[in-house]
Amino acid sequence: MIALLKGFPSNVVAIACHGNVSRQDYDDVLIPAVEKALQSHDKVRMLYEVAPDFTGYEAGAAWEDFKTGMEHFTKWDRIAVITDIEWISGAVKIFGVFLPSSVRVYPLAEAAQARLWITQAS
Repeated sequence: MIALLKGFPSNVVAIACHGNVSRQDYDDVLIPAVEKALQSHDKVRMLYEVAPDFTGYEAGAAWEDFKTGMEHFTKWDRIAVITDIEWISGAVKIFGVFLPSSVRVYPLAEAAQARLWITQAS
């Protein structure tokens, strides 16, 4: 499940992933939130929190994640991923170098720093 997090500026799409994340979660929650933010901002920021109760992605969800990132390749300003899961952290670090935006990975214990960084002025 993907849940939108509240209390962020309109140029920040903030989500938390809980349990098993499906393709439908991307279609119903994440993609509409990104599209809405892009209606009023040239570039958007993403806070992507992988909650402690996260259990995994369905194959379709992983594809939607990749597609969403690529469709808006030049529209990302900053991306912060909060996770204690090593394979997610490693993947973000590897693929993050190819994005034209700033990408940072934070452990769950540093979620407050991630939230501060994603909302700070450039």
